[in-house]
Amino acid sequence: MPYRWTQDLARDARKLTLWPHNSLPPAGFAAFVGATFLMATLPLYGLLGTALLWGLLPFLLVAIAALYWALRRNETDRRILEVLTLARDDLHLVRHDPRGRAREWHCNPYWVRVTLHPKGGPVPNYVTLSGAGREVEIGAFLSEDERKALYSELSACVSRLSAL
Repeated sequence: MPYRWTQDLARDARKLTLWPHNSLPPAGFAAFVGATFLMATLPLYGLLGTALLWGLLPFLLVAIAALYWALRRNETDRRILEVLTLARDDLHLVRHDPRGRAREWHCNPYWVRVTLHPKGGPVPNYVTLSGAGREVEIGAFLSEDERKALYSELSACVSRLSAL
């Protein structure tokens, strides 16, 4: 799963780190773009030495450039990191957006409510944390089953914290 629980012994807190799936590593990216280029040029080998080759080649290069741009843009959009620190006296969520902006939310764990919205959110089984007058999303980029598992783990952890 693309999230991990760790123990922060210095602060006597638990830390939850969430990130989106990354199904295409850099080596796979290079191999995919290279293989696509080779496969797309196969029909052009029969046109070597003709004027038609020069008419079709720009369209092929534009298509490969568009594929490269789309994959790079997707990689940039997946640079999301959410870190939730659960301590006895503070619940702190930091979301690092793809463009580098960090958004923060603090709340006393006693007042936090973890909610699973089966319908009505931007995605099915939307998980939110509410408290301190705000409601924030967590793990919206996870799959539906992962959000359900996150909800059960998170609500159990917050319940233990608020009972202390």
